[in-house]
Amino acid sequence: MTHQAETIEISCANDMLLTEEMIDFIKTRYEKLLAGELNLVKVSAPVVVPDGTGINDDLDGLEKPISFPVKSLNGQKASIIQSLAKWKRMRLRYYHIGPGKGILTDMRALRPNETLTPIHSVYVDQWDWEKNIKSEERSLKLLKSTVESIYGTFRQIEAELCEKYSFVTPQLPEKIKFIHAQDLLDEYPDLSPKEREARAAKMYGAIFIIGIGHALSNGEPHDGRAPDYDDWSTLNDDGYYGLNGDIIFWNPALESAFEISSMGIRVDRKSMERQLEISGCQDRRDLLFHSLLLEGQLPLSIGGGIGQSRLCMYLLKKHHIGEVQSSIWPADVITQYMGKDVKLL
Repeated sequence: MTHQAETIEISCANDMLLTEEMIDFIKTRYEKLLAGELNLVKVSAPVVVPDGTGINDDLDGLEKPISFPVKSLNGQKASIIQSLAKWKRMRLRYYHIGPGKGILTDMRALRPNETLTPIHSVYVDQWDWEKNIKSEERSLKLLKSTVESIYGTFRQIEAELCEKYSFVTPQLPEKIKFIHAQDLLDEYPDLSPKEREARAAKMYGAIFIIGIGHALSNGEPHDGRAPDYDDWSTLNDDGYYGLNGDIIFWNPALESAFEISSMGIRVDRKSMERQLEISGCQDRRDLLFHSLLLEGQLPLSIGGGIGQSRLCMYLLKKHHIGEVQSSIWPADVITQYMGKDVKLL
């Protein structure tokens, strides 16, 4: 190796090490900010759950988890989690957590069927949180106030990061804009859902799209949502369907919309029955999670997930999620970025 090549290699390693240091700062500090703002307690979470219980999520209803037999359980199958929405709600009951309090945990998942892109990886890491609420709190008002609280933590971690590393500059707007998916469709009827997201995100910088999962006036949902965790079929205070949504930033580094969180008020008995029927999933009623909910044995809640790598990627202005997490990539992707100012970990 020539001296020049060695110098370049050392410089690259130093840059990557600094990135790792900044990632650690963001992850360590942010979860404390979020827990304090929402009154959450950090708890441990599973990597696998038993099959046949309904605890694992199928997200938009299409993803399939990795499933395998467990030798010590006489071959009973278990699955790597995809999200913890249902598990967290059961955990609120297990810990006897009352209204106004909740839990926070690290979710680690593998999604082998994910289409790999600069913002999608086989490996998924997010902060999952769930909070017990009263029946009278199941409203658009609570959803919006919670979104504003979470957005405040994003602004806070950005400010602290900029203070610690002077070369980092802030980019989040002062406030987040609330938009219902139907209003987006009405405003941009000729655009696809992702194009509508991009148009609004670029205009406002940070948006919360309400109502993900229910069919809009064109007969199609803005995006898919499983029928048994978020409530997307209840009429909200604005007269639209949906007590859930997505937090989306405009990402200047990528020049695109950038989803950072999916969240919502969770289904109660009536909304889950309705959504199972709409989705043709009535066969889930007898699964453990669903039967507990239908029998009134699970607390009402609001919850969601916040992408850890996504947040780091946004705050550090990275162009590829592989710059903030160790994962696997096709050979052509590795070759594509080799020699560029994109350093895959």
